[in-house]
Amino acid sequence: MKQFPAFIDLANRRTVILGGGEAALAKARLVVAAGGAPVLIWPEIASALRAELAGRAELVEASPARADLAGAALVFVAVDDAETAARWARTAKSEGALVNVVDRAELCDFLTPAIVDRGALTVAISTGGAGPVFARSIREKIEALIPARTDALLELAARCRDTVKAKIAAPARRRFWEEFFRGAVAERALAGDDDGARALALGAVDSFDTDQKEGVVHIIGAGPGDPDLLTLRAFRLIQSADVILHDRLVSDEILNLARRDAERVFVGKAKANHAVPQDEIEARMIAYARDGKTVARLKGGDPFVFGRGGEELDALRAAGVEAVVTPGITAATGCAAAARLPLTHRDDAQAVTFVTGHAKGDEDPDLDWSALASLKNTLVVYMGVGKASTIAARLIYHGRKSSTPAAIIENGTRYNQLIVKGTLGDLGVLVERAGVKGPALLVIGEVAARADGAGLVDIATNVRRAA
Repeated sequence: MKQFPAFIDLANRRTVILGGGEAALAKARLVVAAGGAPVLIWPEIASALRAELAGRAELVEASPARADLAGAALVFVAVDDAETAARWARTAKSEGALVNVVDRAELCDFLTPAIVDRGALTVAISTGGAGPVFARSIREKIEALIPARTDALLELAARCRDTVKAKIAAPARRRFWEEFFRGAVAERALAGDDDGARALALGAVDSFDTDQKEGVVHIIGAGPGDPDLLTLRAFRLIQSADVILHDRLVSDEILNLARRDAERVFVGKAKANHAVPQDEIEARMIAYARDGKTVARLKGGDPFVFGRGGEELDALRAAGVEAVVTPGITAATGCAAAARLPLTHRDDAQAVTFVTGHAKGDEDPDLDWSALASLKNTLVVYMGVGKASTIAARLIYHGRKSSTPAAIIENGTRYNQLIVKGTLGDLGVLVERAGVKGPALLVIGEVAARADGAGLVDIATNVRRAA
């Protein structure tokens, strides 16, 4: 964070705008919307500006003077001439005001962000002047997510706040507000039924059970790593969780979506290095839930595709703990899309099979090699980098041609994605030659030849092909 965001009450502060054209009008609109009464000063003030701001701003059609800036909290300089703008910016700063100069970030003490205005709820987005157009595009996305009547819900919450504080003790108060903003009260208010929402809110305060309730565990698929590939429900649950138990494949960008006060617990596993044993992970989830916490068990990809989500769900069920599963984009589909590699294709593959190349300890994967070799369709191997040579040899031995196209996708969907193309016979050498460490997928089949996404390295011609 390069700049400190702050919201300023302008109701009782002097705000001066130097300028009389469209840019000055834009700044005046912001000040008026925030409850201020700006003073606009410039020798010529456009008639449109005069008409719109009549009765809402003081308009002074004259050359500004230093005395006009005395006592101003904020000064906006909205003039075209660079030298004039710089001069007035220096003058305003010498008078102790914070200054914003339109389109000249280097002269600004503060920047005006892109704003989402829902009454009591205000969201401000700033790029530090680097990309205001991008900030506006982000604003449009946020506006689509926030219901139009959010202000009505917040007004109701404000009216109820003193009553809630008087009747519900602090330890349980947060749980009340969580239910308030997620439940029937919010639904009524957002739907426009103000009277119904008010009645429900008052009833909720009187009937609220202050006893500690058992929490819930959300087993969440975090996708292959790119936060843009999270489902909306996963995004919402991550932000509402009290505790997050996460694997090593969950990216920092996704973890940073969590509340600042949420407890983060790393329970990742790597080959021959289990930071936390599986039974302890399950015991921790159960303990947190029984303590009344909302738990997010974040797993890379999809929790039910080689993610041991089924085992964790069984443990939670056996303990009588409420569990909810939220699917994620599994590595195969996410990485294949990033590599522009279709897992099925009418010309090349009518089916796709997912298998794991991971086995207990350092043993070879125990798979039906004969069946896999005979499928002739797309084969995707999770966690198979360390056994790539063995996997290739077994498939070739059982009838798959060594010339079958193959691709390795490392860190798929991430900024450091690497795609290596070659053939099945060269698979182990490709892994070694490209320095693939993982996490990575092996894709075997005719469709692998189509991979051409970002990070492509086609080194097949430099590798000695198997006989």
